[in-house]
Amino acid sequence: MTAEPLPLAATDLFRAVMVAAAWRCQRTGQCGNGHIRTESRCPRTHGGRVLLMAAPADPSTPDRAAAALPADALRAWCPGCHTTARRMTTCPAPARQDGLFDL
Repeated sequence: MTAEPLPLAATDLFRAVMVAAAWRCQRTGQCGNGHIRTESRCPRTHGGRVLLMAAPADPSTPDRAAAALPADALRAWCPGCHTTARRMTTCPAPARQDGLFDL
């Protein structure tokens, strides 16, 4: 048993995701940060001031569908990487504007 903080529900699922991730955020640049100094992987680990979450590997997955995913469809995320990745997948690309100087 680990001394790391665990959620109040779905602890077996959470633990399976964290063990597979070695209790470290699994993002490798999909959040927009290259994580150059840490072998391209986010350096944040679960415990202390940062608590990881088990969330869908595809950050655009709707919350209702995410609640039913199995452990192999989830990844360990730190809050910063998860927020950034969700923002990148939910914000539409800037619309092309026909400018005055387009040829």
